[in-house]
Amino acid sequence: MDFPRRRFLHLAAGAAVLPAFARTAAAQAYPSKPLRVVVQVSGGSAPDIIARVIGQWLSERLGQPVVIDNRPGASGNIATEAVIRSPADGYTLLFCMSANSINASLFDNLRFSFMRDAAPVALIGKIPLVLEVHPSVPAKTVPEFIAYAKANPGKINIASSGNATPLHVAAELFKQTAGVDLVHVAYRSEPVARPDLLTGKVQAMFGVVPSSLPHIRSGKMRALAVSTEKRLDVLPDVPPMADFLPGFEASGWYGIAAPKDTPAELAALTNATCASPVTRSLVIAAPPPLFGMWTSWMPAHFAKASVS
Repeated sequence: MDFPRRRFLHLAAGAAVLPAFARTAAAQAYPSKPLRVVVQVSGGSAPDIIARVIGQWLSERLGQPVVIDNRPGASGNIATEAVIRSPADGYTLLFCMSANSINASLFDNLRFSFMRDAAPVALIGKIPLVLEVHPSVPAKTVPEFIAYAKANPGKINIASSGNATPLHVAAELFKQTAGVDLVHVAYRSEPVARPDLLTGKVQAMFGVVPSSLPHIRSGKMRALAVSTEKRLDVLPDVPPMADFLPGFEASGWYGIAAPKDTPAELAALTNATCASPVTRSLVIAAPPPLFGMWTSWMPAHFAKASVS
């Protein structure tokens, strides 16, 4: 079974064989020390929770500790640049998010290019959002909320996890397509925004579904619509926003990236390790981890949306 491969290597030029042997040896020895996964948001958020479960899974399969390093700030650019500038040895990984594709169209002074300077390792999955409102808002459907917002322009606050985040872009997309004037209130992360949402200091938010579910099910928040094209099994009674605003779709995505020169063998090993029912069960719509073009991870409206 191994003969064709041996014959191919035998016929290949010696200059090509030695580097291939060195890369294979490096892959077999990897990992020989703890790995670090840099997360762009603060602890307790949905991305942080998913990153920690993935880190535990990787640790159990790779036989080395996986340290979660939270570095929030600057819409994820601080964490992203820290990873990009790290040695390309497979020991520093980025838990990348939709913000990485959004930022490329919003910041003109970045000292790096995410698509050029980062190497794709694994796609964890897509994360849908849900438009949720505080029970004090006298609207139980999207049309009622739009009518209420138009009757009270500039008086309804909609929270987000920060400027240029998927929660913010989804809110701006809603404002534009519904023709309403909502006041955007940016927080450092979704967990920081949540207390003000639960107390009614802000009235609405496009929340990440996994972290929003407990509050919706307890009745502390009211779900008006999900951001996906179809209903979700976890929220079967909540209609998609596209039922009221045709063409509306807004989903985040999570993945793993590394510095661009990270050996492909090491990235492939981490990619294969991420392909587990455990990690895929954490997200609502999770395709299997894969290599691919970064552009295939970008919802078109995230790349094109204009954020004020």
